[in-house]
Amino acid sequence: MTKVYPKALPLPKPSDGCIKAGADDSSSRVLTVWRKSLLFNCDGFTVFDADGNLVYRVDNYMSGNKGEIFLMDASGTSLLTIRRKKLSLTDSWLVFDGETADNPRFVATKNVVNLLKSKSKRLLAHVTSPRKNTAVYEIEGSYSQRCCAVYDEKRRRVAEMKQKEASVKGVAFGTDIFRLVVQPGFDATVAMAIVILLDQMFGSSTSTRRRLLTN
Repeated sequence: MTKVYPKALPLPKPSDGCIKAGADDSSSRVLTVWRKSLLFNCDGFTVFDADGNLVYRVDNYMSGNKGEIFLMDASGTSLLTIRRKKLSLTDSWLVFDGETADNPRFVATKNVVNLLKSKSKRLLAHVTSPRKNTAVYEIEGSYSQRCCAVYDEKRRRVAEMKQKEASVKGVAFGTDIFRLVVQPGFDATVAMAIVILLDQMFGSSTSTRRRLLTN
């Protein structure tokens, strides 16, 4: 595989986005998520840390194994595998450790929006643990605006997505480059998996944005 040099890319620095809650906590981990694979003719995600180092990759080959998404580290080792739940009445996905196919770690389900009920914070999805059979995370906000927050079972904000802007005032990067802010104690790998899940649930369906996961 061709070696990738992420530090050579002109990455924007972290700045305030659509969530106006003030500056990020200095103890939080801020990742830059690029909705693009660094490999030719692939869809995916490329994720960098604050120093421009490659942290996570999602590279989807058209001729690859359909029905699965692999979240990999910088060296290409699969950390989590996401599979759509078959024969389900709900829009659900299973998240497995590594490349296993047994004993899912999480089940993520898209929330059915009730248009008759208006909420200031829209519930997008919830993540449950098959081992506990209870909801462990809820995701609220708007994925299309890259403005989402992840809450744990105690309603603590453990991660959030924010729009990213250039240092030049008024210059925006659009929705393909955004920030993922992970609070201390929360697994950044799980946070990135939630980003992938939201993209499957609410991402664009145009031909130029092929889904990473096929039915």
